[in-house]
Amino acid sequence: MDTEKRVIKKYPNRRLYDTATSSYITLEDVKKLVLENVELQVVDAKTQEDITRSVLLQIILEEEGNGSPMFSYEVLTQFIRFYGQAMQGMMGPFLEKNLEIFGQLQKKMQEQSRALYGDNPNLGSNLWGEYMKFQGPAMQNMMSNYMEQSTGMFLDMQNRMQEQTKQLFAGFSFPTPPAGGKDSDEKR
Repeated sequence: MDTEKRVIKKYPNRRLYDTATSSYITLEDVKKLVLENVELQVVDAKTQEDITRSVLLQIILEEEGNGSPMFSYEVLTQFIRFYGQAMQGMMGPFLEKNLEIFGQLQKKMQEQSRALYGDNPNLGSNLWGEYMKFQGPAMQNMMSNYMEQSTGMFLDMQNRMQEQTKQLFAGFSFPTPPAGGKDSDEKR
């Protein structure tokens, strides 16, 4: 059963209005809603256009400018290079799945921390912070290996699809274009 999304209206003066609380909110408040896993939709108050993605991208842009960015120059340039490419449509679901797996890993680590240290959030997060300082390279290596395996599986799937397509169309005879192409037809 789908739950209704919380509607936030963005007015021409750039103010955000939360229809659930009947009050104006800030971009920071929208970020908090996202962190609380509240399903939301931001609409332009005048046109009713869904502008959720642009508001979320604005939050990411602000986060990237506040201290330690998550996306390196290389990652951002790779994102840009994927636009307009044949594989663009597959990039979003690929990233989504990998972020889902990463989130599951993070949740497991939090559960383990809670099991060891109880519900003391400071103790657990401080210990995980220290742990990550030392184990960060190992975790990155593990994630890198996972990405390499994912890439290998994706390329294997792509090759199998190409082979199946060749086999599917092998029984059909397609007309071959004239040797000279369109120009030779015009010369006649």
